[in-house]
Amino acid sequence: MKKALCIMSGGMDSTLCAYMAKKEGYEVVGLHFNYSQRTQDKEKECFYKICEILGAKTVEIDTNFIAQIGGNSLTDRDLEIRKTMSDEVPNTYVPFRNGIFLSIAAAVAERYECEAIYIGVTQADGSGYPDCTAEFIKAAQKFINLGRVYQSTVKTPLINLSKADIVKEALNLGVALEYTWSCYENGVVACGKCDSCRLRLKGFSKANAVDKIAYAKLS
Repeated sequence: MKKALCIMSGGMDSTLCAYMAKKEGYEVVGLHFNYSQRTQDKEKECFYKICEILGAKTVEIDTNFIAQIGGNSLTDRDLEIRKTMSDEVPNTYVPFRNGIFLSIAAAVAERYECEAIYIGVTQADGSGYPDCTAEFIKAAQKFINLGRVYQSTVKTPLINLSKADIVKEALNLGVALEYTWSCYENGVVACGKCDSCRLRLKGFSKANAVDKIAYAKLS
């Protein structure tokens, strides 16, 4: 059976990608990264729950050196997570995170002979992170395949979808969205104010759907 390595944060987008891979006939291998992010425990919990639902093999890798690099509010508690809207890339951007993840994913995919690597990046309705663009992914696929024996295609089925489209597609596929997490700040009750919460709530609102996870009461 063909295999797909799915980079899974425990969030809505990467979870949808894993469901899509399974629908397309792949045996799913879920890959999760810990990098000392604020909501690490919650993300890990969601990852394992979704993989259990999908019957996916799980691979968990610690990349705590990302926190040592710093420069972002996900790993540096001295920085405040942005709660206001702006056209600037927020300080939740973790420098070259997807480049690091894809490099490691390439090795894991070769280990398990996965012909596809799924990553839930989106450039149409996101925070403007530079490592979430189609151009970046195309270049990443080239460099990781140049350095390996076993070749893989990097698949980004959500790249041009809005958050509303993502919610609609997830609901159509029966994705257990109640077991996904998007909040950058809290791991028990979502703050509802960070970029990731705002984008998630916007997607559910535009899709005329109800998000089942708990949010803090917004003033």
